[in-house]
Amino acid sequence: MNILNKTAEGLATGSREYLTFRLGEEEYGIDILKVQEIRGYEPPTRIANAPEFIKGVVNLRGTIVPIVDMRLRFNCANVEYNAFTVVIILNLGRRVVGIVVDSVSDVMALAADAVRPAPDIESAIDSGCILGLGSVGERMLILLDIEKLMGNVDMGLVASEA
Repeated sequence: MNILNKTAEGLATGSREYLTFRLGEEEYGIDILKVQEIRGYEPPTRIANAPEFIKGVVNLRGTIVPIVDMRLRFNCANVEYNAFTVVIILNLGRRVVGIVVDSVSDVMALAADAVRPAPDIESAIDSGCILGLGSVGERMLILLDIEKLMGNVDMGLVASEA
């Protein structure tokens, strides 16, 4: 079954597909439809005075793409760059952004009833950017509204209105 058939099936059943990735000990999920591609980590070109979590920019086939290290943004204790470190290139409508994560796990379909509201607790993530907590068996995913998270003013990636 190809991805288009799986996506159409998911829409018919009310389930959505999420790309899952790890940041430290936590596992996150983002809408697969926002993912353009996944690349190995290559050091980007640094931008002066950018926040520490913005690693710089890369030229992706003529498009300048800002690279955000989600581990630094979420204050993860251990940030190392190794063979498993990847960049997820996101297509967020008018903006293309890359996010650095520890590793990508898989694509997981979650039915609407498998997603629970996130508890209202203080964290490095704005609670408005968490869609909920998805569970499949023993796994618990923090489902992110990645478009809203990347659009936050504190990310420094706010697109100017045309």
